[in-house]
Amino acid sequence: MTIKNNLRDIHNRIDKASTTQSVQLLAVSKTFGVEAIAEAIDAGERRFGENYVQEGVEKIRYFNEAMPHVGLEWHFIGPLQSNKTRLVAEHFDWVQSIDREKIARRLSEQRPSRLPALNVLIEVNIDEQASKSGVSVHEVRALADVILSLPNLRLRGLMAIPEPVADAEAKRRPLRAMKVLFEELKREGYPLDVLSMGMSSDMLEAIEEGATMVRVGSAIFGERNYG
Repeated sequence: MTIKNNLRDIHNRIDKASTTQSVQLLAVSKTFGVEAIAEAIDAGERRFGENYVQEGVEKIRYFNEAMPHVGLEWHFIGPLQSNKTRLVAEHFDWVQSIDREKIARRLSEQRPSRLPALNVLIEVNIDEQASKSGVSVHEVRALADVILSLPNLRLRGLMAIPEPVADAEAKRRPLRAMKVLFEELKREGYPLDVLSMGMSSDMLEAIEEGATMVRVGSAIFGERNYG
């Protein structure tokens, strides 16, 4: 299967699953080269996700030169250390993994004035895994209030990476909890429009539970070789 065929299949599956909401696909291109991304671009994709700062910045620079008029959208989706915030603020369009006030403040301070506000999502540790990044459900509002006060950030929503499990109901439980939290915050007046959850292994369940964005990598590009 080619990347183009994989994308066609994934979009068909998204369309069938998303009967009540519009769902965007984020093509997670981490560890894959510019040739694979170019093939996805040729198939119509414009939205890409990267986990590693330097790798992502190199790809962004490459496509800014090679395809300056295509209008790509780059999302940083990995854990972000404070010494890497400047590169992210200067190059990416979105950050989906905000989980600390310090990171949010640095991104706002370091966002160049020539660029629009950086779109951000708060990463929620929805199943409270000790080894996972993300804020607890009870910390979301405080961090959201900080982000809303920062001039160069635009709060767009929430992101989660639930623990992978085999049991169908256990897989859905954290996804359902994220949707509940998302709707609660919207009712309270928080300006949220993106709920990013679901990957190659749980994409359909995430859509059925209310995701508005799914992050898919291996089902598009193939299995990763971390070398």
